[in-house]
This record gives sequence, structure tokens and C-alpha cells, in this order.
Amino acid sequence: MEKLVERAVVEALGDGGSEAIRLYVAACTERMTPLFMGLRASTPGRESDLDFYAESVRDLWYADRPLAGAAERVRLLEQFPELQPKEEGITDVVDTYAFFAVLTLRYALLAHGWASADDAVSCGHVALTAMGMLDQNVAGASLLAEEQRLQSPSLSSDAAAGLWDASVTAGRERFRAVLGHLPRQSCF
Repeated sequence: MEKLVERAVVEALGDGGSEAIRLYVAACTERMTPLFMGLRASTPGRESDLDFYAESVRDLWYADRPLAGAAERVRLLEQFPELQPKEEGITDVVDTYAFFAVLTLRYALLAHGWASADDAVSCGHVALTAMGMLDQNVAGASLLAEEQRLQSPSLSSDAAAGLWDASVTAGRERFRAVLGHLPRQSCF
């Protein structure tokens, strides 16, 4: 399988130290957050999951220190329905992109908690895979190229100030693209 994360990013994650890893996964996850939050916002019984997700993403931005309770957060996240195996698999648009958002957070929590470059690469790979799929399903979309463009600056604390804004904006664009791909009668 082809690795989607650019070689320079992989090398920078391996050489950049724990703060670079933490900043990178925080930005990747921020860009995927609207997909989970928006697609699951009206799902009954998911209020605590939404709160947990939002708090975890917020805490990822503290790149100067390891995430407190990372192992427990991973354990809780792995109980989310999106990460539970289903015999029929994932069959619809909403479930697909909510799954990618949760999986991104899972790798981000692992990478942030243990400064793991491998988990950071996996986090970036999930975001790139999701955007590649979205590009294939939305005419004229270039979300994969945008994610690739944003991944390098996500490694530098020098870019941190504008990185959050750029990540939030990109996340909103992704959510709009998914919403535009849903059938009109779809209700989530």
C-alpha cells in the first residue's frame, strides 16, 4: 500500500521531537473534527461522546507536554460505535467520515501521549485517505491536495498561530463537502 504522507513529513516527524509530533497530530485532528462533531451532533445518546471528542481535540493543542490520561482516553475512544466491528461494514457516507474522524483522533491520542512518530504518520495517513475518498466522490474537489499542503506547516511551532485557523477553516470545508454529498432526504 502506498504511503500517502510525504516522505519529508515522515522524516520531520521522526527527527522533530515530541512537540513537532504533538502539533502535527493536533492540526490533523482539528481538520477532521467537524466531520465527527457535525455528522454526529444530532445522534441521540452521543452527547457525552461529542463532549469527549471536543475536549480531547482541545487538549491535543497543548503540544508542549504529554497528554494526561492518554491511555484512558484511547480506551474510551475505542468504545465508540465507529470503532466497533460490524458484520456489514461501513455502508454510508455519514458513518464513513465519522469513522475517519474518530480513527484520526485515536492515532492522535496515541502519538501525543507517547510522542510516537509512527502513530503520527498513521494519523496523517487517515486524514489523507479520507480526503482522497472525498475527492473521488465530490466533483471538482481538491481536499487531498489541501491536506497535503497543510501537513508540512503542521510540524512547526513557528506556524502554530495561523495553523489552528487554517485547520478550522479546512475542517469546515470538508464538512460542507460531505454534506453536499449526502442525498437530499438523508437525515442524521
